[in-house]
Amino acid sequence: MTIADLKKIEGRTYPARRRTQNLVGGMSPIQAKSFSMGYVTLEPNGGQVPWHNQEQEEVYFIIEGKGEMCLGEEKMEMTGGQAVFIPPGVFHQLTNIGDEPLKMIYVYGPAGDVAHWRQELDGTLPVAGKDVPPLPEGAQPQFIGKAD
Repeated sequence: MTIADLKKIEGRTYPARRRTQNLVGGMSPIQAKSFSMGYVTLEPNGGQVPWHNQEQEEVYFIIEGKGEMCLGEEKMEMTGGQAVFIPPGVFHQLTNIGDEPLKMIYVYGPAGDVAHWRQELDGTLPVAGKDVPPLPEGAQPQFIGKAD
């Protein structure tokens, strides 16, 4: 039996002020072909999964905290207990707009890495409204790191 123990998974901290721990896929002891799954903590007041898209379909499930979810041209506040479906190819961003950490689980399929992880670490994220579609009006700014 293979068990992934969140308490033992170090994970990775990204420049946009989030920590991602792979539960299925990535560096997790559990590997699957059909999906990947992870636990993410966004730091208070601005921690973010920056504006990006991918070919996999995905679900974000907010465990606790308060975030601004941007999906295509839509923007909505999300709180603990809510999930959102992200269709393939649609740009999306999640920003912690609360004073406490936002904790969430993502699941996407099929399994595999997504480009925005490496782009963020390398400082090469595409810029909303310049390289890729703009964020919805009034949205929290996109973290772009080194690409400023």
